[in-house]
Amino acid sequence: MERNKRTYGRRPKNSTGSKTQKDIAEDIKSFGVSNVPGPKSSIHTLAIIGQIEGHVLLPTQNKATKYEHIMPQLVNVEENDEIEGLLLLLNTIGGDVEAGLAIAEMIASISKPKVSLVLGGGHSIGVPLATAADYSFIAPSATMTIHPIRMNGLVIGVPQTFRYFYKMQQRITEFIVKHSGIKAEKLHELMTATDELANDIGTILIGRETVEHGIINEVGGVKEAFQKLRELIEQSKN
Repeated sequence: MERNKRTYGRRPKNSTGSKTQKDIAEDIKSFGVSNVPGPKSSIHTLAIIGQIEGHVLLPTQNKATKYEHIMPQLVNVEENDEIEGLLLLLNTIGGDVEAGLAIAEMIASISKPKVSLVLGGGHSIGVPLATAADYSFIAPSATMTIHPIRMNGLVIGVPQTFRYFYKMQQRITEFIVKHSGIKAEKLHELMTATDELANDIGTILIGRETVEHGIINEVGGVKEAFQKLRELIEQSKN
């Protein structure tokens, strides 16, 4: 009994490098599996999932990506010599405009090769995030919603408010045009379209349509994204 009392509640130490019970429990909690493969890689994978959370906390039931979690990772990608490239996985409905645009600007400013892959959806502020990479892919069934800025809550109905909206929209438009192949006029046309039943204003593009409009570079999946990123890494070395 004395022995049980002394060891109760302690985690077993493992000097062989294999996972402890605590590690396994954390994997189940975070990933839903007991064994997460973790090979040493020179490519950093960053996932932006759900809604992008900015300065205001989202409800607990929302699947959210917090910008204060993403920014330090991007800094690490830039300064860590062992990291040679960045793979960005996107499945987002959008979210906070300033937070999303700040993340996009950071991704674009990283000196190492970057490839983005839109899976499921890259809507709203997810569009500049996808185009921030050096090369972008989209899954055949994935969608992207192009629409103008919207705001929830109290809005003061004065000309200054509309000018503020216009400036915010210009920031997003200029970023997308700068980092993709779409023209500003065409992007504005997609944003202000009113013939989509699923949206009051804007356009929903599916897979190859985003490539045809010049927003995304190519239709593909994980295999194609990794191949392109390794190709860009080799080019940067040479």
